[in-house]
Amino acid sequence: MGYFLIGDIAEDERPRERMRDCGEDALSNAELLALITGSGSQGVSAVDLSRKILQQFDNSLLQLSRSSIKELCMIHGVGIAKASGIIGVFTLARRLEKQKALDKFQIKEPESVANYLRPFLAGKNQEEFHVILLDTKNYVIQKIMVSRGLLDRSYVHPREVFRQAVKIGTSKIILAHNHPSGDPTPSTRDIESTKQLIEAGDVLGITVMDHIILGSQTTCSSVSFVSMRSLGYFPE
Repeated sequence: MGYFLIGDIAEDERPRERMRDCGEDALSNAELLALITGSGSQGVSAVDLSRKILQQFDNSLLQLSRSSIKELCMIHGVGIAKASGIIGVFTLARRLEKQKALDKFQIKEPESVANYLRPFLAGKNQEEFHVILLDTKNYVIQKIMVSRGLLDRSYVHPREVFRQAVKIGTSKIILAHNHPSGDPTPSTRDIESTKQLIEAGDVLGITVMDHIILGSQTTCSSVSFVSMRSLGYFPE
């Protein structure tokens, strides 16, 4: 039995034709994935292969987006071409979200900081510490990654945190980092380092507006982030 192409599927079940006739939102994740892979394997249609790929990642697009070419190629019927196509699509999606986030963005409340940062930190398996520089109206001037790795092993030095803020002359910054574990609750080290950075900012005449910790990367979760100012860790 040969390889199934999308063209081998009954016309009213083909993803391309369904997208043309019904719109992209009518397609399942498997059908959309089949448009990327383009073909199935021996005896398996492109859509069925796509269902198999999704099942390998618990039908989670987030898990699939974090997969490697090596992991994908371990699935029967998936070769380097299909795996590269899948990785490429998710990479483009992440770059699009980053580009959107870099547009003129005003910080209005802690949730807007979390929304701004999610495209940069979604799916990261290591902690990253970022500094957001703000203008007088709380528009983002620049975002800088200061540190990558476990924060309890790699202390964030005030010199690195405030260097660019001093250079460009901004007087307001926001601190942010992620917890890959999914729990955004501040650790003892988070609390201690935040206090030290607030004090360093006071000396430099730079106000630390908040410290946002992102946990789960799901945008609908009410506990996907915390604001350390809202939790009372900032002086009034």
